[in-house]
Amino acid sequence: MDPRLICIILNIIFLLMEAYALTLTWPGNGVRTLIYYTQLSNLTAALSALLLLITGPSGWVSALRYLGVCMLVMTFFVTAFVLVPLLGDPKMLLFSGSGIFLYLFCPIICLISYLFFEQHAGRAAVILPVAVTFIYGLIMLYMNAKERVEGPYPFFKVKSDVFHSVGI
Repeated sequence: MDPRLICIILNIIFLLMEAYALTLTWPGNGVRTLIYYTQLSNLTAALSALLLLITGPSGWVSALRYLGVCMLVMTFFVTAFVLVPLLGDPKMLLFSGSGIFLYLFCPIICLISYLFFEQHAGRAAVILPVAVTFIYGLIMLYMNAKERVEGPYPFFKVKSDVFHSVGI
């Protein structure tokens, strides 16, 4: 089968799963959904997949795809190796509701599509996921310190009793 056709099929499947997951997460949270790195990573990947399908591969679309895929993979790893151990319920995060799509299926499909069936971004794009994640983290730490946002993840709660009890 033609690799371009596989890429198209995978990205259509991904976009359908994203649309479904969005119908599960948006009604309860609305715009507040956008404070979650999970949502930002999934929306970035969805935008890049849509652009890939509409415009085809190009340098900037590949860079955006790289950013989205890296963010999704980061979301999976943080969920599996940080949030699940902290919260103690893998089923709740990884295997039910929107989580099965946002944390598991979507990252896997995007990673497979990008690695095996898409044009890769140039070396300069390597800094994109690092910079975006760093900026997101700084904004969330600042917003938590100013008590404008709580969380949305436990490690951003700088005014939490956990930090005060250890002298931070």
